[in-house]
Amino acid sequence: MTITTFRNTKLSRLVMALASGLMVGFSLPPWGWWPLSICGLIVFFQLAKSVNGSLELFLIGFVFAFAWLALGMGWMWFLSAPGYIIATLLFASLHGVAEVVASRFNTPIFSRPVAHTLAEALRFSFPFGGVPLATLPIAISPTRLADIVAIGGPILASWFVLQTAALVVGYFNKRQSRQPVAIVLLVLIALQIFGQISSPVQTTDKTLRIALVQGGGPQGVLAINSRARDSFDRHLEVTKTLQLSDKPEIVIWPENVIDVVDFASSREYSEIATEAKRLNAEFVVGITEDAGIGHFTNAQVVVQPNGDITSRYDKVRRVPFGEYVPSGLRSLLTAVGAPTDRIPSDAVQGKEPAVLNLQKTDLAVAISWESFFAGRANSGVESGGTILINPTNGSSYTGTILQTQQLATNSLRARETGRWTLQVATTGFSAVITPTGVITQRVGVGEAKTIIVDVPLTTGRTLYSHLGDELFIILLVLGLIICWSVQRKGMAKING
Repeated sequence: MTITTFRNTKLSRLVMALASGLMVGFSLPPWGWWPLSICGLIVFFQLAKSVNGSLELFLIGFVFAFAWLALGMGWMWFLSAPGYIIATLLFASLHGVAEVVASRFNTPIFSRPVAHTLAEALRFSFPFGGVPLATLPIAISPTRLADIVAIGGPILASWFVLQTAALVVGYFNKRQSRQPVAIVLLVLIALQIFGQISSPVQTTDKTLRIALVQGGGPQGVLAINSRARDSFDRHLEVTKTLQLSDKPEIVIWPENVIDVVDFASSREYSEIATEAKRLNAEFVVGITEDAGIGHFTNAQVVVQPNGDITSRYDKVRRVPFGEYVPSGLRSLLTAVGAPTDRIPSDAVQGKEPAVLNLQKTDLAVAISWESFFAGRANSGVESGGTILINPTNGSSYTGTILQTQQLATNSLRARETGRWTLQVATTGFSAVITPTGVITQRVGVGEAKTIIVDVPLTTGRTLYSHLGDELFIILLVLGLIICWSVQRKGMAKING
């Protein structure tokens, strides 16, 4: 077979789809070669133009997304290899369907970005609440392009990247009219400029001195294989390096460092209260408590210098197959030999707004996994949070795929909410992020260290904070309807 012949085969097109998907995958953290996100999409969209037939369109969309997501969600392998395979196959199938749907319109320069953005929107929420990792907004998070999330969050940002790539393909298509390309290009530029200059969020002249505590320790450690006290001891030791002369007003510990039957009556509570009194600071600590047979809670609580427990937030977005087994599936999975013993009990879902009330301000809080869901961070800002915190426990994961994507995600959350964002982790990364998404301080994986930072309080809400995701999903659906309407009118003229 000659090279020319190979280029015209289905196999060659699948290889190109695989290559374009890998390009998008390597645009994500921890690799972070962000221009590859747009380049990979350009290659994929150009390839899709040469494909006919629903089956092959599905296959190239599937292979493209499988390569992208298999790289970007590699962290899942270390938790559950079968779960990783199933999730990657499922989410890749959504993009296979999106490519088939997009091909039904004679305006693929517009229908393809819309269809694939809708596939991403579905992935963000389905099944079991979705898995919004390895996303296009995460890829562009180190750049000013990501400022658009302040207008439309991750959904608008996903469309922005997809539409940019499609415009490049359309611009070099001799049969494509340049006028609609120019119009959409102007819209994209206007959105980008608006995202950078329009901010109803205001920084006040008030600051809080906050100490973030990272205890360090090994990765790849499951709760069932570790002693509950170990992580606590590491964080207590690091906390004791803080001095009264450091003048911390708030000390924040990561997610579920304290694992007890009942926090208020525990030894750990007494030790936290002692440190709060010593430093004359409010402590915000992550706890897990028993909540009846087969259940537990995952919460952040506030301990005052006098020992009072004054505020509490229980995690709402739990990790499926990590913190709980979805209803009705435990017995089935156990029957087929799945390691459900690694999740011996289920987390109880919280119901309160994502905010903690402190003496001088309110903190918006997204516990660990919740940071990947823009709505959870926004819930705390809606309730008056002037700073966003993300206490997290990454010790279960191996490598840095998830940890680097979490940092990138919190860079997006900071811009979406217009809040200083503090990520505090057990084993890394703990970090300070400005409202413009810039990571100013970071503690590495495994390090035992504190960050002391004076954090300005901010008020007001971004446009995205007011609008949410629903409007942009409706606009995407309307976009497909408009493409369909244009196509019908065109066919009517031809048949007229």
